[in-house]
Amino acid sequence: MKANPAASSPEACRAAGQAPQLKTQATHMQAPRQKVLVTGGGGYLGFSLGSSLAKSGSSVLLLDLRRPQWELSPGTEFIQADVRDEEALYRAFEGVDCVFHVASYGMSGAEKLQKEQIESINVGGTKLVISVCVRRRVPRLIYTSTVNVVFGGKPIEQGDEDSVPYFPLEKHMDHYSRTKAIADQLTLMANGTPLPGGGTLRTCVLRPPGIYGPEEQRHLPRVASHIKKRLFVFRFGDRRTRMNWVHVRNLVQAHVLAAEALTAAKGYVASGQAYYINDGESVNLFEWMAPLFEKLGYSEPWIQVPTSWVYLAAAVMEYLHLALRPICSVPPLLTRSEVRSVAVTHTFQIAKARAQLGYAPDKFRFTDVVEQYVRSTSQRPCGCTARTLLRLLGLLLLLGLLALALHLLGRQVLR
Repeated sequence: MKANPAASSPEACRAAGQAPQLKTQATHMQAPRQKVLVTGGGGYLGFSLGSSLAKSGSSVLLLDLRRPQWELSPGTEFIQADVRDEEALYRAFEGVDCVFHVASYGMSGAEKLQKEQIESINVGGTKLVISVCVRRRVPRLIYTSTVNVVFGGKPIEQGDEDSVPYFPLEKHMDHYSRTKAIADQLTLMANGTPLPGGGTLRTCVLRPPGIYGPEEQRHLPRVASHIKKRLFVFRFGDRRTRMNWVHVRNLVQAHVLAAEALTAAKGYVASGQAYYINDGESVNLFEWMAPLFEKLGYSEPWIQVPTSWVYLAAAVMEYLHLALRPICSVPPLLTRSEVRSVAVTHTFQIAKARAQLGYAPDKFRFTDVVEQYVRSTSQRPCGCTARTLLRLLGLLLLLGLLALALHLLGRQVLR
């Protein structure tokens, strides 16, 4: 972090000459390194955050059920554990100065329909993280929330932290948004909790939109896969609809600054606060995705479909996925909440993060991310068409069998 002496002492020493440099290094060796832990450290954001913190001189623990697919940076250690395992958390949190709670489940695709899993990780896991922070006397906790805690399908234009309330929990359409809202509130309510033996737990939450960046594994590959299968030949929603995105490096910057803003040196300015974090720009999703269609060699969606049709199709796909899950996997092209997210404007200001945290997002081009993705996948064997045809044929066959069974059952009832 910026306040860490490890990040500033080498430059100061070079300016002062060789002898002072040796003295400063000796002093640094005696100073304890900050120890931080990142839940969800095997995922894209968690790993990126941990790597950045390690480069700044922190000792970093990455905790996750799945191992990172990237090579660990010097100064980082991976702990394979579940955020729902209290004993594992208690062992891992020993001596930790700050916890970044990034782990979550159910953000997109078929995951969004797994209610029990989402509930146990997003709510149950967060409760345990807060409890263990208190028991282990961890003074700082930063929770990675989402803009979905306030967005439920009604337009929001340049919303801020004070004027936009939580969307009513009982009205959330998807489990992910509802459970993230609960965890968001639990984290803020935990702010100010006394720690055993003295001290106080200070917390804050960051609310980003969708994340993009090099090697991102969730949004871009999924959309690219649909494009290659020619499943996105249509568009829907008003062309004036806007939303925000955030580059992973900007979101990492916000996390680092938030942790600093929970210290006495920064007057605990972030204590009990929530912050919207994005790139500072609003875009129309289909226009923003145009470089992806171009680089993959496909034309942009040209068929305009009523949003109500797409919403109805998404509802049918969700039903099919849940009904057929015991037999086979039929992942939905889009869920109802994703349709709503694309079709309804929801944008947020970052003025509070700029003013209180010193957040200053860098400018990034989505085109550069797309070019890197296309280069990294150009050598991989595809086989997408064959797999897609097999899946469609299998689904049609299954639906045919179901229709035949219902027909026969109907005839027996009539007899």
